[in-house]
Amino acid sequence: MSESAASIRVRWHTAQLLYNRRVHQTVENLHLSPKMRWLFTSAAAVLFAFPQPTIAKTPLPKHWGDFEVKHAWTDVPKGWELHAPAASDHTFAMRIGLKQGRFDELVTALYEVSDPYHPKYGKHLTKDEVEELVAPHPETVSVVDSWLSAHGIDTTSVQRGNGGSWITLKVTVEQASHMLNASYSLYRHGQTNEHVVRTTSYSLPRVLHNHIDVVTPTTYFSTIRTMRATNLQRRIEALQDDDADIESKLIEPGSLAAVPPSCNTTITPACLRALYNTSTYVPKATIRNTIGVAGYLDEFANFADLTTFFQRFRPDAANVDMQYVGGITFPTPNVYFSTGGSPPFIPDSSTPTNTNEPYLDWITFILELEQSDIPQTFSTSYGDHEQTVPFDYASSICNLFAQLGALGSSFIFSSGDSGVGGGDCETNDGRNAVRFQPTFPASCPFVTTVGGTFGVNKEVAASFSSGGFSNYFVQPSYQLSAVSTFLTKLGATNSGLFNHGFQVVVGGVIETTGGTSASCPTFAGVIALLNDFRLSQGKTPLGFLNPIIYSAGIAGFNDITSGSNPGCGTRGFNATTGWDPVTGLGTPDFIKLQALIG
Repeated sequence: MSESAASIRVRWHTAQLLYNRRVHQTVENLHLSPKMRWLFTSAAAVLFAFPQPTIAKTPLPKHWGDFEVKHAWTDVPKGWELHAPAASDHTFAMRIGLKQGRFDELVTALYEVSDPYHPKYGKHLTKDEVEELVAPHPETVSVVDSWLSAHGIDTTSVQRGNGGSWITLKVTVEQASHMLNASYSLYRHGQTNEHVVRTTSYSLPRVLHNHIDVVTPTTYFSTIRTMRATNLQRRIEALQDDDADIESKLIEPGSLAAVPPSCNTTITPACLRALYNTSTYVPKATIRNTIGVAGYLDEFANFADLTTFFQRFRPDAANVDMQYVGGITFPTPNVYFSTGGSPPFIPDSSTPTNTNEPYLDWITFILELEQSDIPQTFSTSYGDHEQTVPFDYASSICNLFAQLGALGSSFIFSSGDSGVGGGDCETNDGRNAVRFQPTFPASCPFVTTVGGTFGVNKEVAASFSSGGFSNYFVQPSYQLSAVSTFLTKLGATNSGLFNHGFQVVVGGVIETTGGTSASCPTFAGVIALLNDFRLSQGKTPLGFLNPIIYSAGIAGFNDITSGSNPGCGTRGFNATTGWDPVTGLGTPDFIKLQALIG
């Protein structure tokens, strides 16, 4: 009597676990290097994978087996190590980004509504209009559905969102492996001890490459913990001047000469409101205007700390984002979006787990809100080195920001805190060449990126402030003039290396923090006030900022001409007259911007 498929599977998993245990014991006894240990265990896993018994299936049509690689890493991404084979019956939510039928038209519309000199300026699209432009072509839907059906997936159970351009389906590791010609495994991060189910390579049938942009989770390894932005913090023993002390020393609000010297070392909301000329503005459109703050890693708005912060620094009115956004924009409503972490992975579990890809989870949630509930301004102080994000994934996420810009929202990201690059700055494409490391999503052309400065009565570029040139995205038209001028002055410097203290309350005590994670909410607060003014005048919000700040609004910034952002064994880029990669256009002057673009 033949054994049932279930009993075969039980015997298989038992043998597999015993085998894996012996392999790891052997590796430990051999005292191999980390790379050799990974090669040994990978080879052992592959050898053992061949005889796995499967239930007989109807052969797939030939064209579904004609694979072409969609994305592959040359090695396991830095910081991660192979932990164990993924259980074949482990289930997860697979998300597939379909080719968007009229995305070029969406980008055209985005630039039209964001260009102050275009007749459509400020006439942002509706959600229905955006979804109509990103909806996949009917042929794409038909071909992809045929592929899913061939793998036994009921297409009526597939969730379709964002105009049908993103679909979500429940699959097992075994199914995903067959569909994508991939080998899923369980990987562990050395520093965070996180475990994720990923693959170092995935493919699609050739006929699908013109219909599918990205499949997740596949080769994007970064998680909520590994992509967390850096705050440069230190605890201080004595409290510095509070806002009442500083405001009493302000002789002429908006004049840099009037900002007290203490603001050179201890930045509070009063310092920032004076420095960026917002101290005399009182928000008027607080019923319509909101600012959103993105938080990850189970972070949340700490109301106790926020209360302590306001009592100390903004009596008229946690974490660094909420405190400085609130300190500048009060009483404008702030909305904190907390994206939770992923539950622990249990190898033999059949329970779906979070795919743990925070950008996609978060943006999908925002796009599902009613348009009236989407904040006009967003501050996000998180990022990854661009090269650690697969190009197909980065492009798809960047395109989602374009949709939100077309709807009328301004997205502001911190540039990062690694200068022109942290670590060894080596490329991960197998060449190990030294190259500057831009940050994503800061490198996306559809968001606005903020670096950092220090000092008051002369601001200087912060040395840790990231900034540079994307290796993924082409130079947008709105930057052409500014960047060309800078490159002409730069000459051959850094050739080949690039592609063409704030006070917060943490845990109830005062700490000093810096980093572009602090700059981002500060600038976002200024933009939120500009949106408040526009809405109070019966106008629309600013939406996608870059086209207007590089044109009509360029005179509303204080040019920063000192400092640099060293890294990768170089001085990095120098701040200079006009636009530069470390300080961009400079720091905002609210009163000037109010007159220029308000």
